[in-house]
Amino acid sequence: MNITPSINDLSHVVEADKANVWHHLIQHKPFETGDPRIIVEGRGMRVWDQGGKEYIDAVSGGVWTVNVGYGRETIADAVREQLVKLCYFAQTAGSIPGALFAEKLVEKMPGLSRVYYTNSGSEANEKVFKMVRQIAHKRYGGKKTKILYRDRDYHGSTLAAMSAGGQDERNAQYGPFAPEFVRVPHCLEYRKHELGLEHLSGAEFGRAAADAIEEVILREGPETVGLLCLEPITAGGGVITPPDGYWERVQEICTKYEILLHIDEVVCGVGRTGTWFGYQHYGIKPDFVTMAKGVASGYAAIACMVTTEDVFSLFKDDASDPMSYFRDISTFGGCTAGPAAALENMRIVEEENLLDNCTAMGERLTANLQALMAKHNVIGDVRGKGLFQGCELVADRDTKEPVAEKLAQKVVAECGAEGVIIGVTNRSIPGRNNTLCFSPALIATAQDIDDITGAVDTALTRVFS
Repeated sequence: MNITPSINDLSHVVEADKANVWHHLIQHKPFETGDPRIIVEGRGMRVWDQGGKEYIDAVSGGVWTVNVGYGRETIADAVREQLVKLCYFAQTAGSIPGALFAEKLVEKMPGLSRVYYTNSGSEANEKVFKMVRQIAHKRYGGKKTKILYRDRDYHGSTLAAMSAGGQDERNAQYGPFAPEFVRVPHCLEYRKHELGLEHLSGAEFGRAAADAIEEVILREGPETVGLLCLEPITAGGGVITPPDGYWERVQEICTKYEILLHIDEVVCGVGRTGTWFGYQHYGIKPDFVTMAKGVASGYAAIACMVTTEDVFSLFKDDASDPMSYFRDISTFGGCTAGPAAALENMRIVEEENLLDNCTAMGERLTANLQALMAKHNVIGDVRGKGLFQGCELVADRDTKEPVAEKLAQKVVAECGAEGVIIGVTNRSIPGRNNTLCFSPALIATAQDIDDITGAVDTALTRVFS
């Protein structure tokens, strides 16, 4: 594909960007002597920058978002049609796409029934935290207010979401944080020695890692703990797939101590792991599920908090009490473009059998990465599920010493030189920003997967030869 001459000279755009835009997660000092990258166009799995260079996008928009690929005209058409008809009305009233998408969504989530619209994953998570605090006052005399979160997990960039953030480098210099958020240990078996559980493996390790959550609950006092907030598969903290036995034990613990279970599906939701939601691999029954990113594949801003009828009923039990209902609003939760795009996004996933494709291409990606692990000693571990995978780079397989962060970043740069955009854990865990991240769109073909891992092979050879 060629970028047309009419948009090929983007020098003014580049200068305007350098002069006025504050990018995310980027140190801007280098832009004083160099140019930022401007992504101009995307089609399918590929994007083009301001210089016309073509890339395979192996991270779905940089942050695991564009699940159905770029250039979907039917989604754009659905959004335009809806915007002309009604662009917005606050969620104090309903809308046609809001009602229809909520109906479609809960069909995919047995046991859940109510959808609360927001504009971002961070905000969706905060709605859960507010609900839990209000439930503590409504049912438990104001006691069950503590919220447990897991080391290495990430739940957003607002202050309350960061209070539940298990990535210390992301949180550094942004405190103090909200009170009564309490951390529990991670469940990464590859680094089980950090937990003192090096003598265990498989399901035994999984249950022991979950037992560590119970230890925190008992230390804090079960009567004070209202919520356990977890990612189904940890994303930016290193692509951590929970071991066998873990989730079953987590469910037992939550039931035992009357603790609500919140699953943050902002990354894993809407097909990324080969099921509609990541938690559905594990047979667990959450009380809250939050989602964003892939809900509309980035074609419109939308995020959702989904909960059970039992939770919903707690907020309509006493109509005479003016403090009884959930007194909250999300301004842009009233945008109609989001659910309109999400409906069409879901139709595409269904009709193109993208869940099955995700599973098949995920298996190919795993096999390719494991083959690279056999070839390159710098790969210490390969993990993930579906088209959501990572490989951890180590300087020594025996000690599991992480490679220097700059070397991991150099692998990403070398892949870029080969025309493939991959990710790496970034400013997340001190000394642990060493996991390469892969999340290609669910439309990926076998050739796409081979091209992605081929670029990684070349990059590893260049950096570590």
